[in-house]
Amino acid sequence: MQLKKYTDYGLRILMYLASFEADGNCTEPKLATIREICDTFGLSANHVNKVVHHLGRLELIETRRGKNGGFLLAKKPEDISLAFVIRQLEGDEKWIECENPYCVALPACELKGIVARGKELFYDYLSQYSLKSLMVKAPQLRQIFSTAS
Repeated sequence: MQLKKYTDYGLRILMYLASFEADGNCTEPKLATIREICDTFGLSANHVNKVVHHLGRLELIETRRGKNGGFLLAKKPEDISLAFVIRQLEGDEKWIECENPYCVALPACELKGIVARGKELFYDYLSQYSLKSLMVKAPQLRQIFSTAS
């Protein structure tokens, strides 16, 4: 299984925002911009806009409009479950489709049930981790992000 680029971009954006949240010297929250994210990760503004909008709808980030606008985490990193983020950004579609087109093996096949169980185990495992789990090396991430753009 491979995550969609959309999900990958969403996780990168959340990590970027969380890396600055983890900065103990920061008194005011750092607002990130679409341009910063695009420059840091080499992504198109169109893709980043879509992902940021989705993360906002999920209430994971807060967006502020205007001249000095931008976006920041709306929750603490420890309150953002990786399982939730990935499930929401990936969509909760079936990982294997037996009905369309119809598979002649369906009446006797166990694959659908096994894969469905594997999917749930995957999300159960991810539910043990939060965005904070990705911030173990926050100072190093901050340095990488600040020099990447």
